[in-house]
Amino acid sequence: MYIEVNDVRYHVELTGEGPALLLLHGFTGSTASWEGFIPSWSKHQQVIAVDLLGHGQTDAPADPSRYRTEHAVRDLTDILDALHIDAAHVLGYSMGGRLALSLALIAPQRVRSLILESATPGIEADDERAERVRSDEALADRIISEGVAAFVDYWESIPLFRTIRDLPDDVQHSIRAQRLQNAEIGLAGSLRGMGTGAQPSWWQHIDSLSIPVQLIVGERDEKFVRIAQRMDELLPDSRLAVVAGAGHMVHVEQADFFDTIVVGFLKISEAWKMRVE
Repeated sequence: MYIEVNDVRYHVELTGEGPALLLLHGFTGSTASWEGFIPSWSKHQQVIAVDLLGHGQTDAPADPSRYRTEHAVRDLTDILDALHIDAAHVLGYSMGGRLALSLALIAPQRVRSLILESATPGIEADDERAERVRSDEALADRIISEGVAAFVDYWESIPLFRTIRDLPDDVQHSIRAQRLQNAEIGLAGSLRGMGTGAQPSWWQHIDSLSIPVQLIVGERDEKFVRIAQRMDELLPDSRLAVVAGAGHMVHVEQADFFDTIVVGFLKISEAWKMRVE
C-alpha cells in the first residue's frame, strides 16, 4: 500500500495484528530486507515495513534537504497517525537504526521500545562530522555520475561488508538485487540529507531514554561492537547481543539467531509495558 505524507508517497507493507512493530531498513535496502522475518514477527505483532525516503518504491525527491533526519522523523510519525497507531516498537538496521534512535529522541511518546542493529548515535566531533559530510557528498556525486550498478559494485567491496562474501552465492545475489532496485537520485539524496555526517549526534542525549533498548551487533564488526558497548553503558535500560560469526548485516548473516533475539526482546518489552501501566 501507499501512504502520502508531507507531499511524499511512501510504500508501506502491513502484516499481522497486535502491538505495532515498525521496521526501518538500512542504506540501499527496502522492505524486502525483512521479508524472511515477517512470518515469525507477524504472529504476535502488527508489522509495518516502510521503504524509507529515496529507497524501494517510496518517492525520491530531488531536494537533498527533504531527506534530513527531522523530516524523516516527521514522515514516520505521520505514517503512524495515518495507520491510527499511537506508539510502536521500532527496529532499525544501520541507517534505519540511526533513524529509529532519532525517532525515539524527537518523538519519545511514539516509541515503545527500540531494537538497534549495527547502529550509531552519530559522530560527536565537529571536524569528524564535517569530514564525513564531505565524504558522503563525494559519494553522492559518484552515484549520480556513474549510476547505481557501478555504485553497488563499489559498495559491496568496502570493508564494512567483507563478511558478506562468506555467504552463499544466492544470498549475495539477493542482497545485490535489492540494492539495484534503488534509483540514483534517491540514494544520493539519502547520503546528503541523512548520512552519518548530516544527522545530529545523539551521544549526549541517549541517557534520557527510559524505554527498553536491544542492541545487536556482529562480533566481526569491530567498530560497531565498540560503539554498541559504549551505548550499552550510557542507556538506562539496555541489553547487548554480540552475535558470533556475524559482521555488519547480522539479520542476513545469522538470521535465525537474529529472529530469536527480536522475538524474545519483544516479549520482554510487552511485559515491561504492562508493569509500567
